[in-house]
Amino acid sequence: MNPQQQQKPKKRPDWLLIIIMVVLFVGIFIFINDLITPSPIALGVEEIKNELKDGHISEIYISPDNNYNANGFTIEGKFKTMVGNDYSNKTFITVLVFESDVIEIRTIVYQLQDNNIDIVLSESRLSGFNIWSFLLNLLPIIIFVVLMVIMFRSAGNQNKQAFDFAKNRARLTKTKTVTFEDVAGADEEKLELNEIIDFLKNPKKYKDVGARIPKGVMLVGAPGTGKTLLAKAVAGEASVPFYSISGSDFVEMFVGVGASRVRDLFKVAKENAPCIIFIDEIDAVGRQRGSGIGGGHDEREQTLNQLLVEMDGFNPNIGIIIMAATNRPDVLDPALLRPGRFDRLITIDLPDVKAREAILKVHARNKHLDTTISLAEVSQRIPGFSGADIENLLNEAALLAARANR
Repeated sequence: MNPQQQQKPKKRPDWLLIIIMVVLFVGIFIFINDLITPSPIALGVEEIKNELKDGHISEIYISPDNNYNANGFTIEGKFKTMVGNDYSNKTFITVLVFESDVIEIRTIVYQLQDNNIDIVLSESRLSGFNIWSFLLNLLPIIIFVVLMVIMFRSAGNQNKQAFDFAKNRARLTKTKTVTFEDVAGADEEKLELNEIIDFLKNPKKYKDVGARIPKGVMLVGAPGTGKTLLAKAVAGEASVPFYSISGSDFVEMFVGVGASRVRDLFKVAKENAPCIIFIDEIDAVGRQRGSGIGGGHDEREQTLNQLLVEMDGFNPNIGIIIMAATNRPDVLDPALLRPGRFDRLITIDLPDVKAREAILKVHARNKHLDTTISLAEVSQRIPGFSGADIENLLNEAALLAARANR
């Protein structure tokens, strides 16, 4: 499965809900429209003539001579009738058998038009289907349906977000942004990590000789020594998905959330194996059990228990390498560091003089240095600096140079 598809699942449109609502409201509209629309009044021939002469008919339709049906000629119209003390608009319809009656009515209409009487002789049936009238009446229903769909979808998203806190918060890095060329001054550490990279690229070579690759690698070192950078470089060299998460992201105030996030993280990792899971500051969740205020039942310890089960439980994690970083290995639970979980413990010390010079060269690649500057001399003058300190040193120097317009 593609990691991108896992992280961004395709959203299913609610077409069924939309279709049901449209059909429902169109049916309601047609039913109500039939109830409130008055039926046409049946007028006789003489009544139509009298209404025409009195000027009460405003629009009339008369069947053409060649449109004689089985019943006769159809005549429809709109007229005003007295209701109480006021006029009310009504419609009428009648079917004439004799063509002579039709000719006489048409003659009366022509005479009224010649005398500038306001009457419309329609060319189409007044009771026929009018698409514009239908759309105009349907427009409020469409707007109502759209609003209802938006409300249902918004409510669904809120319900979904209410349970999203149990999902893992690991960030997926798919692009190859960092390699071992970007890591300087850690030659011994890179040599040990090359074995992990080789396993991810060629797992069959190790399986054929019966070897078991370490399930976990613990990077231990002072802050700023490049633990996270090394983990990113391993993922970049192996060209596999890299899931990074902080130990504090597992723990919440809700009981069971941390354990659920651990399960979800490993579920995603198994679907995208081979891959690397990197847990930064693992001491936030991997602290020795029994030392907290809540004893063995607090949320952090439940999260740790689930992490231990996922790393070395009944279900093997084939193709998943767990890397972690900490600057407090002394507080970690012994069960976390035993063989079968974090088999390898790689200590990253502060760089020596040669390593500091190599780190200076890496961070000086995009900076304009004066010709009189010797990086070897600078490295001798900064003993005890970590990689982060050296990067900050060069950045501050660049800021001062820009401030002085140099």
